[in-house]
Amino acid sequence: MTPARVGAVLGAASLILLALVAAKWGPLLSLDRTVSVDLHRWAVSEPGLTHANRILTDWVWDPWTMRLLTAVAFFVLWFRRERLLACWVALTSLVGALVSQGVKAAVGRERPSWPDPVDSAHFAAFPSGHAMTATVTVGMLLWLLRRHGVSGPLWRVALVVGVVSALGAGFTRVWLGVHWSSDVVAGWLFGACLVALSVATYGGRALSRWR
Repeated sequence: MTPARVGAVLGAASLILLALVAAKWGPLLSLDRTVSVDLHRWAVSEPGLTHANRILTDWVWDPWTMRLLTAVAFFVLWFRRERLLACWVALTSLVGALVSQGVKAAVGRERPSWPDPVDSAHFAAFPSGHAMTATVTVGMLLWLLRRHGVSGPLWRVALVVGVVSALGAGFTRVWLGVHWSSDVVAGWLFGACLVALSVATYGGRALSRWR
């Protein structure tokens, strides 16, 4: 399946989930609540794990950490004289941030509320900015590595680290009780959709004469 078709499928899934959340579809809200209550109970009873999750979400998989990685990739590409590609990666990251904040503002979903919170967060809940930013960053970096011929054990290590990072960035948010599970799934879907469309567009004929 081509990146464009993957992007279309992911985009359709993202819009369906967005519609269900906006319509406050009962079964989805019930599932969100069940998952959140169970994980929050565990988070309260396991302070060591919760502290570890806070370190991961605030430092390792924080959106600004992801943007720093994107900035490093930008400068490496720029000094390799792959300047269109450098700008394309930066633009994809910027679009991801704008889409995330735009959807948050449009949907205005409240975050989970607890009498005994283990963490706090600001802005609206849907979609998860952590999950979306990590997915966009990881997706673009993996694409760059593959594009530059990385393969074998190094590629497999990068792939595992990337997948764990994207999934972990989302999981920590639900564990800490600051997002519903569907917020995180939406972050993954929106992020993966953006990466697929970015890759497809960069590979299109419109840009080929500039490479």
